[in-house]
Amino acid sequence: MELDKNALIDNMTDNLPVLRARLNMTQEDLANKIGLSRGTIISIENNKRPMTWSTFMSLILLFSHNERTSKLLDAMDIFTQELHNYLDN
Repeated sequence: MELDKNALIDNMTDNLPVLRARLNMTQEDLANKIGLSRGTIISIENNKRPMTWSTFMSLILLFSHNERTSKLLDAMDIFTQELHNYLDN
């Protein structure tokens, strides 16, 4: 089964404000943490700019290593078993 990267990115995009808020991060805080501009985060959250796979992976790294957001990634169908398998191979 092939990994549906677009579906994972769409789920992350839809849930990004919630995940960011869960860590009490502003758009600027998040942008600085993953090396993007605040404008890019705003554009992604407002669906004006598509999220890249590298941005998605940066967010997975950030949110999966924080206990306040790691379980949400599973519940939001973002860090799926297919993604786990993809990363393990």
